Amino acid sequence: MSNNKHVLEMNNISKEFPGVKALDNVTLKVHAGTVHALMGENGAGKSTLMKCLFGIYKPDAGDILLNGEKVEINSSSDALGNGISMIHQELHPVPFRNVMENIWLGRFPLKSCGPFKFVDEKKMYKDTRELFAELDMDIQPETIIGKLSVSKIQLIEIAKAVSYHSKVIVMDEPTSSLTGNEVVQLFTIIGQLRSRGVSIIYISHKMEEILRIADDVTIMRDGKLIGTWPACELTTDLIISKMVGRDLSQRFPERSNIPGEVVLQVGGLSSPAPKSFKDVSFELRKGEILGIGGLVGSQRTELIEALFGLRNVEAGVISIKGKQVKIKSPIVAKKHKMALLTEERRVTGIFPILSVLENTSISNLIRYQKPYLLLDDKRRAEDAEKGIKMFRVKTPSSKTLIQNLSGGNQQKVLLARWLLTEPEILLLDEPTRGIDVGAKYEIYAIISELAAQGKSIIMISSEMPELLGMPDRILVMRGGRVSGILDAKDATEEAIMRLAAELTT
Repeated sequence: MSNNKHVLEMNNISKEFPGVKALDNVTLKVHAGTVHALMGENGAGKSTLMKCLFGIYKPDAGDILLNGEKVEINSSSDALGNGISMIHQELHPVPFRNVMENIWLGRFPLKSCGPFKFVDEKKMYKDTRELFAELDMDIQPETIIGKLSVSKIQLIEIAKAVSYHSKVIVMDEPTSSLTGNEVVQLFTIIGQLRSRGVSIIYISHKMEEILRIADDVTIMRDGKLIGTWPACELTTDLIISKMVGRDLSQRFPERSNIPGEVVLQVGGLSSPAPKSFKDVSFELRKGEILGIGGLVGSQRTELIEALFGLRNVEAGVISIKGKQVKIKSPIVAKKHKMALLTEERRVTGIFPILSVLENTSISNLIRYQKPYLLLDDKRRAEDAEKGIKMFRVKTPSSKTLIQNLSGGNQQKVLLARWLLTEPEILLLDEPTRGIDVGAKYEIYAIISELAAQGKSIIMISSEMPELLGMPDRILVMRGGRVSGILDAKDATEEAIMRLAAELTT
């Protein structure tokens, strides 16, 4: 530890929502100038605790102390005023404004002209350039933020948090959308902040990150504190057992089914620029899990969106069970028994202001149609309850708003939604992104069981262990083209990276 002084103390914090106790007497103590990891399964209460710290929620009980003095934090403004900033897991930029406006939103530098005040564009530009230079970020301040990649927007959010000169910065899954080089850049920034005495509360499900950069680790489970340990005393297995309360010696389910006949055949598929893939060909068999790997920008997502009718195709052939098809829309894809689980569940997956019940049934409303355009609410409720039980969704009831569930439980609801359409081909884009190790295993088990039932699955993953542990075969993309297809039992991390990055031996 770099300092024995607690810059932050959250003592005996409790928070209850209708039907669920999200936090039960939780205490968190953070030393100055350290990286303090906060870990736990989805639904453990990590984000709720941090929202109490940042003034988004007001605790039902407990105290918050900064440098030994009790403070009242009733809003995000209070938190920022007390030197606490937060990088949220879900990004919410103002897409049609430029980078520097997004960074200084709500605190634009002003200049006077007679009795009037105007935004000082020159100072804002200068301050942004200086901030980016300090953090070694190569981003133009005047670029419209909606034109940037998710990873660049994530870096901008990190820069924005640093710009407040806070003494405590909360980072909630900050690397979920970053490339390998950008992760290294983030860790460099964290090192700089730590050397200045800034404390980082770091939420992540990635064990290797935690063990690499954390000084201390606090683990939560079911809204309760399990304990806090120096990171040097922990291993991946110890963290997992403390998080889930049981031993998880096997990270991936055993699979014994043998893929059958070809179900989907793709030949010479190409899409128009920009973000184009070229001459992609592969086959998918019944009961097979086909993994797709590649670096950011390899056009993996664009490929499966095209298969589902969300993107135009300018050349090539798609055949299902030997019959050539043209999939020009998701409606057509669904008619061919296809389903797509998208990469960004909060942006293109869930309907946040609707309930679990409504989110489960929304892709298959024709199933519940009654005369006079009415819906069979009893059957919808039965199917929602069936999905909750099948996927072990942690929710007070099917009437709970889905936005109040953890990320892992939201993902389970989306899987339940698509299974109600009785698909034969499932396209899964990063199905376990931002999900804890316990929930991951449950989703892996579901995917494996679906394959055993004869469902054919394409699964994009950026996590190497997942890519090596789940599929039967691995298709690797580079620059919009297929650079190779490997049998999973013979594949290695080195072989995949060589194909993804065009490395030579």
